[in-house]
Amino acid sequence: MSTEERKLGTKKLGIGLLFLAVVVAAINLRAGIASVGAVLPEVLSSYQAGGSLAGLITAMPGIFFAIMGLAAVPLAMRLGLSRTLVIGMIATLAGLALRPWMGSIAVFIVLTALVVMGIALANVLLPAWIKEHGGRKIVALMTVYSSVLGLSGALGPLSSLLFDSWHWALMIWAIPAALQLAVWGFVWLRVRTDIPSDTASAQGDQNTKASLWRSPTAVFLLLFFGLQSMSAYVQMGWLPQMLIDAGVHSGTASISLALVGGLNVAGGLVMPWIIDKSSHLGVFPVLFGVLTFFGYGGILLFGDHYPLFWSFLLGVGGFCFPTAIALIPARSRSPMVTARLSGFVQPYGYIIAALGPFIVGVVHEHTARWVEVLWGLMIAALVMSVVGLRASKRGYIDDELALTAN
Repeated sequence: MSTEERKLGTKKLGIGLLFLAVVVAAINLRAGIASVGAVLPEVLSSYQAGGSLAGLITAMPGIFFAIMGLAAVPLAMRLGLSRTLVIGMIATLAGLALRPWMGSIAVFIVLTALVVMGIALANVLLPAWIKEHGGRKIVALMTVYSSVLGLSGALGPLSSLLFDSWHWALMIWAIPAALQLAVWGFVWLRVRTDIPSDTASAQGDQNTKASLWRSPTAVFLLLFFGLQSMSAYVQMGWLPQMLIDAGVHSGTASISLALVGGLNVAGGLVMPWIIDKSSHLGVFPVLFGVLTFFGYGGILLFGDHYPLFWSFLLGVGGFCFPTAIALIPARSRSPMVTARLSGFVQPYGYIIAALGPFIVGVVHEHTARWVEVLWGLMIAALVMSVVGLRASKRGYIDDELALTAN
């Protein structure tokens, strides 16, 4: 797509539609996943399933984000960004609407996979879509994206407080998914084919061929994203159970998880602007990693005291997520490299992320305690600080790729 065609597509969308599309997409990126953790004990009891299956369910976001993330960019290059996003949104809506009413845990898991597969496409492609269509509003759109995504994670577990039945606590998220599909169907009709473009054909050829594994910044960003995602999905899947087992009331445990997600809203509001304006970002991943370390440490030592405080520390530590997401367009110059980087960082990062919840489920099933799990999470938080420090180094991955291609 030429620059003029890209400008025309953006003009067709309009500023209001741009922001509406990002908002409705971002609000669906976590709620359908985070809502499961708050009702996981009821789901397992209903299906008479054990801890290993619980580990599989909580690991599924990472697993399918990795699988679909690898497929996302090739699909978008063939079908266009908007059309691929719409296909994913159809899958998400179908899974959310049908999964609570299945009589088999196997079908429940398959439909959960469908939900996650659809969300995975948006996770990978939405930053590239913003880069392609955002124009001068890229930073503002990434701010909206990150903050509303955090809001989605905060609202997800709260549905368990509104309904006595876990079925309706999960089903309710089909409503915003239906709204999302309606908005993006209109977006696709306006944009049609929006294949990611590059700023220069010669540089584009180099950046398409060069392996991102040869870019140090890309690799460290992958590790940073993977470790923070692992921590986030462990929290979404297991934080309420950790607190309940420590003696915390189930309602407080759900609020604690919502607090973690709510703080991600604040992180989403501030981190894209900080990354765009600051030339020294290394302090932030270190700070957030240390706060995550102390959050898990507090649950380990004083889990039944001040649960909201430990969740507050984990929530601020979760600023690593909007930081990692904002670094994807911030460390890439062209939409093509943004799409490639997103399709590199997120899928491989989610492979790391998928290991966390699954291992937690297996270890807890065999030990019936959280000591080993929490120590492992604390160590991972410190490693996250180190790799985040390197990932935040200012520069463009486009330039690193160009150097390796020469």
